[in-house]
Amino acid sequence: MLSRTADHLFWMSRYTERAENTARMLDVNYQTSLLPQSTAVAQMGWQGLLSISELKPAYAAKYGSSINPRDVMDFMVRDEKNSSSIISCLQNARENARAVRGTLTTEVWETQNQTYLEVIRMLRHGDFERDPSQFFEWVKFRSHLSRGVTLGTMLQDEAFHFLRMGTFLERADNTARLIDVKFHAIQNDAVGAASEKAQDNDFYHWSSILRSVSAFEVYRKVYRDVIKPERVAELLILRSDMPRSLLGCLSEVMSNLAMVTSDPLSETQRHAGKLRADLQYARIDEILANGLHAFLTQFLDRVNELGAHISREFLVPATK
Repeated sequence: MLSRTADHLFWMSRYTERAENTARMLDVNYQTSLLPQSTAVAQMGWQGLLSISELKPAYAAKYGSSINPRDVMDFMVRDEKNSSSIISCLQNARENARAVRGTLTTEVWETQNQTYLEVIRMLRHGDFERDPSQFFEWVKFRSHLSRGVTLGTMLQDEAFHFLRMGTFLERADNTARLIDVKFHAIQNDAVGAASEKAQDNDFYHWSSILRSVSAFEVYRKVYRDVIKPERVAELLILRSDMPRSLLGCLSEVMSNLAMVTSDPLSETQRHAGKLRADLQYARIDEILANGLHAFLTQFLDRVNELGAHISREFLVPATK
């Protein structure tokens, strides 16, 4: 496969996944903001959203130091100058799909194209302002539809594997950022130090983290207990059967990487294998004892390094 084609496929899936992740975080934060809470706590939640996506400097440049919920949502949904906004991600996904139209099935292309055209219509007609939650659900549904159509219609060749690789690399990055910012904000990287009473008071906080990655019901099924921070961390980091966990994502990246590489001993394979092995044999108590923030910061650095290895070996060097 041409490296330029692989590049477009890889980034098409990354942008689609990024749009969904942004919608998930905004929806949960919007729902949480409707609960009784102090102004300071509410502002921390919106500030955390900007931190997860590393958008605080860009937001401050446009809106100043004041963090307003309406401005944050507008910035992360419809601001075309923000490359991580939902509209920008869906536009970039569609442009990458258009560049490799001949590689995709008709169903995959039409899903990407229709998603972009429909989100433009919805934003122009005020659908987002009338019901933000319904708009976010629509974005998530369109991402689910895109993945389903890809799985259901595309030949599972190299093009398919680059699409899947981009999806799970982006998902791993986002899940790690979410865990880091949310846990660090509440407990200052000392999950085990919180009192029982504090944990009870933080029920809505921990449940919001789980809901943002569709893991609330999964948590109940796996642990059958009250929500505890260390178990939330274990589920989202080390459970291989959890679709959005770090280990689950890295396992998918590895399996798809193995299908497109001609050298099983390549630096890309080695780096991905070491990263997955470190997660596979880790224990949550050791991670928390050594510092969750430090662990996740290192993980994000290694994921970025893995992305760089993939780009050098398979893709066209480009700034995305």
